[in-house]
Amino acid sequence: MIYRKAKMTDVEAIHKLINKYAQLGLMLARSRSSLYECLREYTVAETDGQVIGVGGLHILWGDLAEIRSLAIASEYAKMGIGKRVVGFLEEEANELGIPKIFALTYQPGFFAKCGFREIDNKELPPKVWKECINCPKFPDCDEYALVKILDASNNYSRMFD
Repeated sequence: MIYRKAKMTDVEAIHKLINKYAQLGLMLARSRSSLYECLREYTVAETDGQVIGVGGLHILWGDLAEIRSLAIASEYAKMGIGKRVVGFLEEEANELGIPKIFALTYQPGFFAKCGFREIDNKELPPKVWKECINCPKFPDCDEYALVKILDASNNYSRMFD
């Protein structure tokens, strides 16, 4: 298994993987154009030359990033790949000096197992919601908000304490 940053040649596989789960109502869909525009955010899990997992780290501010579009091919579910993708994204956030990450998800149990804690989505700062205006569920978000503090020594960490 290889974990690496996504490449242009991965977009179709990423699109297919994310939108398969979106059609089931388990996550939000992503367009090809948004994937191309934000490709540098994505990390993939690859085996035998096939993309079987994806997740993105979307930076919102100097102190905050979102883990988004986390999807693992169903035949590889429950093998720890999702946790490893989240770990890779956490490392990336640490390397960038981002002390807090969060997820808006329909799978809160998974993120809780990764060390995130659930919060009321009203606790998230307004800058989080700027992209939500394009969501078909806006303004009635039904996703769960979870947060993880990566660097407790940073003053920003008090926001979710």
